[in-house]
Amino acid sequence: MAEANKKENFFVRSGKRIGRWFREMRSELKKVVWPSKSQMINNTLVVLACVLVVGVFIWVFDAVVGLVVNGIITLIKG
Repeated sequence: MAEANKKENFFVRSGKRIGRWFREMRSELKKVVWPSKSQMINNTLVVLACVLVVGVFIWVFDAVVGLVVNGIITLIKG
């Protein structure tokens, strides 16, 4: 009777949890709506354009701040 109420060991419980996780992951991946090739290309181009715009903005900002800092340094040095 005591054997029937005994808890499963750690490895058995872990194996069952991992198996359940993979089953749930597989069922969730079946629900995913994957983008078409044209949507993927369009989204990639949008991301690249945004990265380019942000990169140019940071570059310009860095150049302006560098000029300001150099100007302050030259004013302090005299």
